[in-house]
Amino acid sequence: MKALVLKEYNHFVIEDVPAPVPADDEVLVEVKACGICGSDVHGMDGSTGRRKPPIIMGHEAAGVIAETGHAVQGWKKGERITFDSTIYCGQCWHCKRGEINLCDNRRVLGVSCDEYRQHGAFARYVVVPQRILYRLPETLRFEQAAMVEALSIAVHAVNRTPRKDADSAVVVGVGMIGLLVVQVLRSVGCGIIVAVDIDQKKLDLACKHGADIGVKPDTDFVQTIIRKTGGRGCDHAFEVVGMSQTILTAVQSLRKGGSLTLVGNLSPKVEMPLQTIVTREISIFGSCASCGEYPACLDLIASGRVDVDMMISKIAPLTEGAEWFARLYRKEAGLMKVILTP
Repeated sequence: MKALVLKEYNHFVIEDVPAPVPADDEVLVEVKACGICGSDVHGMDGSTGRRKPPIIMGHEAAGVIAETGHAVQGWKKGERITFDSTIYCGQCWHCKRGEINLCDNRRVLGVSCDEYRQHGAFARYVVVPQRILYRLPETLRFEQAAMVEALSIAVHAVNRTPRKDADSAVVVGVGMIGLLVVQVLRSVGCGIIVAVDIDQKKLDLACKHGADIGVKPDTDFVQTIIRKTGGRGCDHAFEVVGMSQTILTAVQSLRKGGSLTLVGNLSPKVEMPLQTIVTREISIFGSCASCGEYPACLDLIASGRVDVDMMISKIAPLTEGAEWFARLYRKEAGLMKVILTP
């Protein structure tokens, strides 16, 4: 089969590789669409240590079941499906508690690190265990379904946050995940939603799709937020970047007793405004991947409550994958989500 292989850092090739064979509890999926994730782009140069060549990346995918393992039940050839990016074991202490994103034996499709190598979906076929499969609504296109993994991160972050109806929220960083957080917050009845970013075009997009106001983190942004929230600050902040400065921005946007949900992890270590967090009694929540939110996400897209089409910049054949990785790596203006079709 044809696959897009990261042969060495920053160098992709289209190769003929053996098609994977499903184990007893796995299915062989013919991939119809697979999105290029920001983590793939960040990982292709070796900076994250989680995309060690050679590796077939890709974990935001949808397709059709081409073959089932002998022990697979409830699934059949020809079904339209998507699947979780996380391969959880289902047997460890966390899995038995329903915390599948915290699985002790967790693997992520398309990741190659010191602990494991798990080839992903930038290929004609990929194998995945039946326990991570989800059926697609009839109205959902494969390209839309390839956005479910990204949406699930946003939904999980919102679910992690102890909200009340009409609470206010600030979203710091409105790239793709941040824009999805904005849409999810609007769909669950959040009150005032403030988008914060340095890019005016992103702020305009956020306001078009659910945010009430968009502000840049300049010298007056805190006062703007305080004026919009009854003189207090926002009830909740979602930090979707992962840098010291953006975390400070999120904390400064909060009222006393507010909550900070950390979604971005661009930097492995950051500085925290500890005294402010302690004296204002800010609650902090980490949010990792997703935890069974796929059905809800599929419904959000199929019902039109979340618009993922506006984020898809390009649908391209897998053979052009190296070019589109390079353009994303260069941060080409206007590019958000590129989906490859094997």
